[in-house]
Amino acid sequence: MFHHFHPYEPFLHKDTKKVIVGTLPPPRFCTKEYKKEDVLFCYGSADNLLWRALNIIFDLNLIFDNSQEAVKQRKEFLIKKQIGVCDIVDSCKRQKVDASDLGMSQIQLRDILGFIKKFKNIDTLVFTGGNSKNGPEYFLRQVLKKQKIKYELISSEIPKVHEFIYDNRVIKTISLTSPSNAANRSIGANAYYKEQKKANPNYSTFDFRVEQYKKVFK
Repeated sequence: MFHHFHPYEPFLHKDTKKVIVGTLPPPRFCTKEYKKEDVLFCYGSADNLLWRALNIIFDLNLIFDNSQEAVKQRKEFLIKKQIGVCDIVDSCKRQKVDASDLGMSQIQLRDILGFIKKFKNIDTLVFTGGNSKNGPEYFLRQVLKKQKIKYELISSEIPKVHEFIYDNRVIKTISLTSPSNAANRSIGANAYYKEQKKANPNYSTFDFRVEQYKKVFK
Protein backbone atom coordinates (compact mmCIF):
# COMPACT_ATOMS: atom_id res chain seq x y z
CA MET A 1 0.00 0.00 0.00
CA PHE A 2 1.28 3.46 -0.91
CA HIS A 3 1.24 6.01 1.93
CA HIS A 4 -0.03 9.22 0.36
CA PHE A 5 0.46 12.22 2.65
CA HIS A 6 -0.06 15.94 2.19
CA PRO A 7 3.39 17.51 1.69
CA TYR A 8 2.27 21.06 2.56
CA GLU A 9 0.94 22.58 5.77
CA PRO A 10 -2.27 24.62 5.55
CA PHE A 11 -1.53 28.13 4.33
CA LEU A 12 -3.63 30.33 6.61
CA HIS A 13 -3.02 33.77 8.11
CA LYS A 14 -4.83 36.11 10.49
CA ASP A 15 -6.63 38.01 7.71
CA THR A 16 -7.75 34.92 5.75
CA LYS A 17 -11.40 35.12 4.68
CA LYS A 18 -11.74 32.57 1.86
CA VAL A 19 -10.13 29.15 2.17
CA ILE A 20 -9.54 26.86 -0.82
CA VAL A 21 -10.25 23.27 0.23
CA GLY A 22 -9.28 20.19 -1.77
CA THR A 23 -7.96 16.72 -0.95
CA LEU A 24 -4.31 15.89 -1.81
CA PRO A 25 -1.71 16.82 -4.43
CA PRO A 26 -0.69 13.98 -6.78
CA PRO A 27 1.52 11.24 -5.24
CA ARG A 28 4.63 12.51 -7.05
CA PHE A 29 4.63 15.46 -4.62
CA CYS A 30 5.33 12.90 -1.85
CA THR A 31 8.05 11.07 -3.78
CA LYS A 32 9.46 14.36 -5.16
CA GLU A 33 9.43 13.11 -8.73
CA TYR A 34 8.30 16.47 -10.07
CA LYS A 35 7.38 17.49 -13.58
CA LYS A 36 9.20 20.48 -15.04
CA GLU A 37 6.18 22.80 -14.61
CA ASP A 38 5.16 21.59 -11.13
CA VAL A 39 5.20 24.33 -8.50
CA LEU A 40 6.21 23.11 -5.02
CA PHE A 41 3.10 24.45 -3.31
CA CYS A 42 -0.61 23.74 -2.93
CA TYR A 43 -2.32 23.17 -6.32
CA GLY A 44 1.11 23.27 -7.90
CA SER A 45 0.62 20.28 -10.18
CA ALA A 46 1.37 21.10 -13.82
CA ASP A 47 -1.90 19.31 -14.64
CA ASN A 48 -4.02 21.35 -12.23
CA LEU A 49 -5.75 24.39 -13.71
CA LEU A 50 -6.44 26.47 -10.58
CA TRP A 51 -3.32 28.64 -10.75
CA ARG A 52 -3.58 28.80 -14.55
CA ALA A 53 -7.07 30.28 -14.15
CA LEU A 54 -6.11 32.67 -11.35
CA ASN A 55 -3.12 33.79 -13.41
CA ILE A 56 -5.48 34.97 -16.16
CA ILE A 57 -8.20 36.37 -13.88
CA PHE A 58 -5.76 38.55 -11.91
CA ASP A 59 -3.09 39.04 -14.61
CA LEU A 60 -0.44 37.69 -12.23
CA ASN A 61 2.33 36.75 -14.68
CA LEU A 62 3.05 33.64 -12.61
CA ILE A 63 6.05 31.38 -13.07
CA PHE A 64 5.27 27.67 -13.55
CA ASP A 65 8.37 25.74 -12.47
CA ASN A 66 10.04 24.17 -9.42
CA SER A 67 11.62 27.43 -8.19
CA GLN A 68 11.09 29.11 -4.82
CA GLU A 69 10.23 32.30 -6.70
CA ALA A 70 7.13 30.55 -8.10
CA VAL A 71 6.09 29.60 -4.54
CA LYS A 72 6.74 33.15 -3.29
CA GLN A 73 4.52 34.64 -6.02
CA ARG A 74 1.60 32.46 -4.99
CA LYS A 75 1.97 33.10 -1.27
CA GLU A 76 2.14 36.86 -1.80
CA PHE A 77 -1.00 36.75 -3.94
CA LEU A 78 -2.93 34.71 -1.36
CA ILE A 79 -1.98 37.03 1.50
CA LYS A 80 -2.89 40.13 -0.52
CA LYS A 81 -6.30 38.70 -1.45
CA GLN A 82 -7.00 37.30 2.05
CA ILE A 83 -7.20 33.76 0.65
CA GLY A 84 -5.90 30.63 2.38
CA VAL A 85 -5.46 26.98 1.43
CA CYS A 86 -6.35 24.13 3.75
CA ASP A 87 -6.94 20.81 2.04
CA ILE A 88 -9.13 18.53 4.13
CA VAL A 89 -7.17 15.27 3.75
CA ASP A 90 -3.96 14.83 5.74
CA SER A 91 -3.07 11.34 4.48
CA CYS A 92 -4.43 8.11 3.03
CA LYS A 93 -3.40 4.72 1.68
CA ARG A 94 -3.58 3.69 -1.97
CA GLN A 95 -3.51 0.35 -3.76
CA LYS A 96 -2.88 2.12 -7.06
CA VAL A 97 -0.49 5.08 -7.08
CA ASP A 98 -2.58 7.79 -8.73
CA ALA A 99 -4.43 11.00 -7.80
CA SER A 100 -7.95 9.57 -7.83
CA ASP A 101 -10.11 10.61 -4.87
CA LEU A 102 -12.01 7.33 -5.14
CA GLY A 103 -8.76 5.39 -4.76
CA MET A 104 -8.14 6.71 -1.24
CA SER A 105 -8.55 4.43 1.79
CA GLN A 106 -7.66 4.66 5.50
CA ILE A 107 -8.21 8.40 5.16
CA GLN A 108 -7.02 10.78 7.87
CA LEU A 109 -8.69 14.19 7.80
CA ARG A 110 -7.37 17.54 8.95
CA ASP A 111 -9.27 19.40 11.65
CA ILE A 112 -11.00 21.84 9.33
CA LEU A 113 -13.38 23.08 12.05
CA GLY A 114 -10.42 23.68 14.35
CA PHE A 115 -8.82 25.93 11.74
CA ILE A 116 -12.10 27.83 11.30
CA LYS A 117 -12.23 28.37 15.06
CA LYS A 118 -8.61 29.52 15.23
CA PHE A 119 -8.76 31.95 12.30
CA LYS A 120 -11.73 34.16 13.14
CA ASN A 121 -11.97 36.00 9.81
CA ILE A 122 -12.67 32.86 7.78
CA ASP A 123 -16.18 33.16 6.33
CA THR A 124 -16.04 31.06 3.14
CA LEU A 125 -14.76 27.62 2.14
CA VAL A 126 -14.15 27.16 -1.58
CA PHE A 127 -14.20 23.47 -2.53
CA THR A 128 -12.24 22.39 -5.58
CA GLY A 129 -14.96 19.93 -6.53
CA GLY A 130 -18.52 18.93 -5.69
CA ASN A 131 -20.07 16.34 -3.40
CA SER A 132 -18.74 13.22 -5.15
CA LYS A 133 -17.41 10.45 -2.90
CA ASN A 134 -14.09 11.31 -1.24
CA GLY A 135 -14.24 14.90 -2.49
CA PRO A 136 -13.66 17.83 -0.09
CA GLU A 137 -17.37 18.67 0.28
CA TYR A 138 -18.16 14.99 0.89
CA PHE A 139 -15.72 14.93 3.82
CA LEU A 140 -16.96 18.21 5.28
CA ARG A 141 -20.51 16.88 5.23
CA GLN A 142 -19.32 13.85 7.24
CA VAL A 143 -17.58 16.10 9.78
CA LEU A 144 -20.65 18.32 10.18
CA LYS A 145 -22.95 15.32 10.50
CA LYS A 146 -20.86 13.93 13.37
CA GLN A 147 -21.04 17.32 15.10
CA LYS A 148 -24.80 17.53 14.36
CA ILE A 149 -24.28 20.80 12.51
CA LYS A 150 -26.91 21.66 9.90
CA TYR A 151 -25.67 22.12 6.33
CA GLU A 152 -28.12 24.20 4.30
CA LEU A 153 -28.36 24.62 0.53
CA ILE A 154 -28.49 28.32 -0.38
CA SER A 155 -28.16 28.12 -4.18
CA SER A 156 -28.36 25.07 -6.44
CA GLU A 157 -26.90 26.91 -9.44
CA ILE A 158 -23.34 25.95 -10.39
CA PRO A 159 -21.26 26.60 -8.36
CA LYS A 160 -23.55 25.40 -5.55
CA VAL A 161 -23.58 27.40 -2.32
CA HIS A 162 -24.27 26.06 1.19
CA GLU A 163 -24.06 27.51 4.69
CA PHE A 164 -23.50 26.22 8.20
CA ILE A 165 -23.11 27.85 11.60
CA TYR A 166 -19.98 27.18 13.64
CA ASP A 167 -18.23 29.14 16.40
CA ASN A 168 -21.22 31.54 16.34
CA ARG A 169 -20.39 32.43 12.74
CA VAL A 170 -22.10 31.75 9.43
CA ILE A 171 -19.68 29.90 7.16
CA LYS A 172 -20.50 29.80 3.45
CA THR A 173 -19.25 27.02 1.17
CA ILE A 174 -18.90 27.21 -2.62
CA SER A 175 -18.41 24.06 -4.69
CA LEU A 176 -16.31 24.90 -7.74
CA THR A 177 -15.99 22.78 -10.82
CA SER A 178 -12.76 20.88 -10.19
CA PRO A 179 -9.54 22.34 -11.65
CA SER A 180 -8.50 18.78 -12.49
CA ASN A 181 -8.77 17.70 -16.12
CA ALA A 182 -10.83 14.75 -14.88
CA ALA A 183 -13.77 17.18 -14.65
CA ASN A 184 -13.72 17.98 -18.38
CA ARG A 185 -16.28 15.29 -19.15
CA SER A 186 -18.83 16.69 -16.69
CA ILE A 187 -18.22 20.22 -18.02
CA GLY A 188 -18.87 18.92 -21.54
CA ALA A 189 -22.30 17.71 -20.42
CA ASN A 190 -23.19 21.07 -18.82
CA ALA A 191 -26.04 22.89 -20.61
CA TYR A 192 -24.41 26.33 -20.28
CA TYR A 193 -21.12 25.00 -21.66
CA LYS A 194 -22.94 23.45 -24.63
CA GLU A 195 -24.65 26.78 -25.39
CA GLN A 196 -21.36 28.68 -25.27
CA LYS A 197 -19.59 26.07 -27.38
CA LYS A 198 -22.32 26.24 -29.99
CA ALA A 199 -22.07 30.05 -30.15
CA ASN A 200 -18.26 29.97 -30.16
CA PRO A 201 -16.50 26.75 -31.26
CA ASN A 202 -13.28 28.01 -29.62
CA TYR A 203 -14.92 28.13 -26.18
CA SER A 204 -13.12 25.59 -23.97
CA THR A 205 -13.53 23.78 -20.67
CA PHE A 206 -10.77 26.06 -19.38
CA ASP A 207 -12.80 29.15 -20.39
CA PHE A 208 -15.73 27.67 -18.48
CA ARG A 209 -13.59 27.40 -15.34
CA VAL A 210 -12.16 30.90 -15.70
CA GLU A 211 -15.67 32.38 -15.87
CA GLN A 212 -16.77 30.45 -12.79
CA TYR A 213 -13.63 31.08 -10.73
CA LYS A 214 -13.73 34.79 -11.56
CA LYS A 215 -17.17 35.09 -9.93
CA VAL A 216 -15.87 33.43 -6.77
CA PHE A 217 -12.42 34.99 -6.35
CA LYS A 218 -12.54 38.41 -8.06
